[in-house]
Amino acid sequence: MTYPLFNLAGKVALVTGGNGGIGLGMADALAQAGAAVEIWGTNAEKNAHALDQLKAHGPEVSARVVDVSQESNVVTGMQALLAEHGRLDACFSNAGMANRWRSFLDIGGEDYRKLMAVNLDGMVWTMREACRHMQARAEAGDPGGSIVAVASMAAYWGTPRGEDYSASKAAVISVVNGIAVEFARFGVRANSICPGWVATDMTSLAQGSDKFTDNVIARVPMRRWGRPEEFGGIAVYLASDASSFHTGDALVLDGGYGKF
Repeated sequence: MTYPLFNLAGKVALVTGGNGGIGLGMADALAQAGAAVEIWGTNAEKNAHALDQLKAHGPEVSARVVDVSQESNVVTGMQALLAEHGRLDACFSNAGMANRWRSFLDIGGEDYRKLMAVNLDGMVWTMREACRHMQARAEAGDPGGSIVAVASMAAYWGTPRGEDYSASKAAVISVVNGIAVEFARFGVRANSICPGWVATDMTSLAQGSDKFTDNVIARVPMRRWGRPEEFGGIAVYLASDASSFHTGDALVLDGGYGKF
């Protein structure tokens, strides 16, 4: 028999950037655990492909085209989700991007602004609207909810030629910690997930580099890349009642890289 607190039947979960990579890995696990799952992404075709995968594991899944970098898109997207599902119990703010700079001296311009709009602003808008709903629900007598942001180990260690990415992820952890304190009285928990090196589209160039494998992945104690599906377990845990006293944390999933 499955541990009952991990049963997500009756819960509704949102995963932004849920049409690929870590987001899809989490969404798939949430659906398998019984949650109604909605994914957000900017590519309708990619959304549809992800939805086909999710439908094989969950009876109630949906996808919506939402650009989280646009505040109005997030507000209307959340309104549409609530109109369709009636509630939101777990919000996974995962949508993100990275730039590839030749040097810190080159950082700036539209690419910099776009990264901050997606990685930081988009997460803030998404978590804000989720908290708005959860607070209102608590005030109506139905407290609870889980806010989760996907940050990165880069928030702690930094990234040469990717300082903008590191800064955005460090900021997200700080925002989540603030939410954990402010919204605890409504039964809302807030935590961050900090992945290490994971094989996704974002890291595709590095995956094909023997030099990167020899210099970086060789330093991962588990001696391999992480897989998106390996983030499913932590997603189910954080969405479930099993994590009812777990808040204000940044959980590291990096194969031991940070301990090397």
